[in-house]
Amino acid sequence: MKIYFAPLEGLTDSIYRKLHRKYFPGVDKYFTPFFSPTVHRALTSKEARELPPADSFNGIVIPQILTKNAEDFLWFAGVCRDLGYGEINLNLGCPSGTVFAKGKGAGMLRDTDTLDRFLEEIFSATPLPISIKTRLGVESPEEFPSLLEIFNRYPIYELTLHSRVRSQFYKGKPDMEAFRYCLENSRVPVCYNGDLFSLQDIAHFSAQFPACNTVMLGRGLIADPGMLSGGTKRETLQDFQDELLREYVTAFDSERNAMFRLKENWFYLLPTFAGSEKLGKRLRKCTDITEYKAITREIFETLPRIK
Repeated sequence: MKIYFAPLEGLTDSIYRKLHRKYFPGVDKYFTPFFSPTVHRALTSKEARELPPADSFNGIVIPQILTKNAEDFLWFAGVCRDLGYGEINLNLGCPSGTVFAKGKGAGMLRDTDTLDRFLEEIFSATPLPISIKTRLGVESPEEFPSLLEIFNRYPIYELTLHSRVRSQFYKGKPDMEAFRYCLENSRVPVCYNGDLFSLQDIAHFSAQFPACNTVMLGRGLIADPGMLSGGTKRETLQDFQDELLREYVTAFDSERNAMFRLKENWFYLLPTFAGSEKLGKRLRKCTDITEYKAITREIFETLPRIK
C-alpha cells in the first residue's frame, strides 16, 4: 500500500514535512497545502520558503495548486518544473466558503463545461504530469459520474477522491459506494482519501477495495504521526514537537507566532491523551510561550497516550 500525506493548511508546511520525515517513516509522498498564483507571476517570500528546490527534501513532495485560471496554472507548473518537482496536483476539493465562492477548489465542480475547458487548456500545455484531488460533487454523489466522465478524457497522472460532497465539508460518513464506482470506472489510477485514522482502518479499507493500492491520510496522521510504524511513542512525539517549536521560532522570528502554529497541531493531538480536557483548555487559552512549554511538558509527563 502506498501512503500519501494530505495537504492541511496551517499544519503540513515545509518545516512540518521535513521533521515528520525525520522522526516518522512510511510516507511515500507529501502534498503541500495549496498555492494560489496571481497575475504578478512571482512567488512571495512565504511561498518561496514553502516551495524550496525539490532536492532539498529527503523524500517526494508534490506541490498543490488552487486556481481556476489556466494561464496561472501553467505558469506555476513551470516554476515547479524549474525547481525540480516531478508532478503537480490540482485542488478541486477544497470546501472553504471563500474558496468556493470564488469558483476555485470544489467551486469548480459546479460548472462541468467550464471545468472541461480548463482541463483541456492545462493538459494541452502542461510541463509536468498533473494529478487531481477532488470530491464527489457539490451537493449530491449523483454528480460524480458526470465529473468522472470528464476526468476520463484526460491523461491524469492520478485521481485522489475524497469521498464526500462539498456541502458535507468533513462531516458525515464518506460514500464508499461512490468510491467503488470511481474505482471501477476510472481510466486513471485512483487514490482514496477520507476518514482513515489508524492502521486498522487502512487494513479494513484494503480488504474492501483490494484493487486500490494508494491512500491519502490527513487528520489521522496529524493526530498519530507515527501511525505507519505501529503508533507514536511519547518520547518521539515530544522530541518532534520540541524541534518543531525551535524551527518555527527561527522561521517566524517570533515565539508567539510559533506557539500559535503549534496550537493548531495540538487540536488534533490532545484527543490522543487520556484526560486531556483540563490541560487542553489551559493550552487553548494560553498566550505566553513559557506557559505553553509548561503545559505541553505536563501533558507529556502526566497523561497516558490513547494511541
